[in-house]
Amino acid sequence: MSPRLLLDENLSERLLPLLIQTFPESTHVRSVGLGGASDRAIWEWTRQRELVLVTKDEDFLGLSVALGAPPKVVCLAIGNASTATTATLLLQRSEEIEQFCLHQEAGFLLLGSAAFSP
Repeated sequence: MSPRLLLDENLSERLLPLLIQTFPESTHVRSVGLGGASDRAIWEWTRQRELVLVTKDEDFLGLSVALGAPPKVVCLAIGNASTATTATLLLQRSEEIEQFCLHQEAGFLLLGSAAFSP
């Protein structure tokens, strides 16, 4: 079963149509009324619904360490990448994301690409 993703506010809503076939039932924070919500509110909403939070916000690493999973967090270390580039990264690494979600003790996955390294 594919993970259901919640895309954070720092990611474009235009990602959803590009990801929905691989990650069905995924959504965006603005689509569920969480636009402008605190990180803690997003964390709790995601936890209650057993979604995987996808973000570029490193603050969620602190929450992951402090509170543990769930929710699981996928953090994208890709800078100001385009929507197409972001979708490509998530789709190319979908198997890794699935394995991460199946790992009971894992709570935070940092994804990047050599193309995004400083």
